[in-house]
Amino acid sequence: MESFEVELVENRKKLFIRERFRFVAEVFLVFLGIFLFLLIPRVLFPILVDESNIFFGPIYYLLRAIAILIALPIFLFISNILFETQKKNIIIEEDITPASAQIKLFSISKDNFGYQLLYGLLILFIVFIPLDFLGYYFFPATLEYTAVALSSQSTDSYLLANYSIFIFSVLIIQLSVAIYEESLTRGFLTIRGCEYFHKISAVIIPSLYFGLMHFAYFLNPASRNFPIWIPFIWFLQTFFVAILLSIFIIRKKKIFPLIFAHALNNIISAHAVWNYLQGNDFMIVTMYLYLPLLIVSGILFIWQFPRIKNGISDGFSEIKTYFKANIKKGESKSDIYFRILFDIVIGLIILLFGLLFAV
Repeated sequence: MESFEVELVENRKKLFIRERFRFVAEVFLVFLGIFLFLLIPRVLFPILVDESNIFFGPIYYLLRAIAILIALPIFLFISNILFETQKKNIIIEEDITPASAQIKLFSISKDNFGYQLLYGLLILFIVFIPLDFLGYYFFPATLEYTAVALSSQSTDSYLLANYSIFIFSVLIIQLSVAIYEESLTRGFLTIRGCEYFHKISAVIIPSLYFGLMHFAYFLNPASRNFPIWIPFIWFLQTFFVAILLSIFIIRKKKIFPLIFAHALNNIISAHAVWNYLQGNDFMIVTMYLYLPLLIVSGILFIWQFPRIKNGISDGFSEIKTYFKANIKKGESKSDIYFRILFDIVIGLIILLFGLLFAV
């Protein structure tokens, strides 16, 4: 009997590892495909347009977003053929391939546009804006770090330009950044992760990747004069936000609210950075930028409190299942520790892919 239980545990762990490494294989293939598509903006575009050109940054980021949007469904289709990830033994009303599911995330109709816009506004005003403001207010060095880390890149030189060039560039760049980051992290890693393992594992793994990719700005030579706790604060912020956004997309299967909130927040945050680089005091930025936005946050919080409360409650319920043993599957506490540790390892492996392929 004891040997049977040991064998059962070993088989469960083998299945656990196999599922995650199938996911890693799919991620490797998709990241490789994205890398190939990104050769156009990364290699060919700088040959055609000088990096000092004011249009270089906006066009570069726009091409990057287009390349990732095209590469994702193509290589999801290829990976589906190679790894046979579709569960053929399950009959569903509509046969949706991973590539089709990726595209479907972007669907907007007259009937659901209103609620998608509402969720986008809630994410922006209840999550992004207060978190950014509190980060800059309590840790003012993070604003300087962000300004130095970003403005040192030729693609982000618009942060040092006059306001007309800045506003033209920031609208295109931050919309492009939001599109490709949400499509890659939530639209691909989170949604596909749900097909392989525990939902919250599909939340934790891409969130760790997303947070660590922001922490990786510390590798920028211009950032190394700052203490390491500053990029660590940035990591914690982005990791926390990524968890919330991943839970949202798992529950709602819609990506527009995430892109909408992410893009607008980046535009707002870029204004704070631009003002800092212009020599303006953060209290002035607070008065004219963040204070009006925080008032809107308060109004939205009161108006939509029942919806927000239910969302937080449901999110916590989902997260708690991650730290509980599944009795039906015969899980033990050691299985929980193994799952958490292995998810961290998978997140680090995907981070290495991201750094290797510069995704």
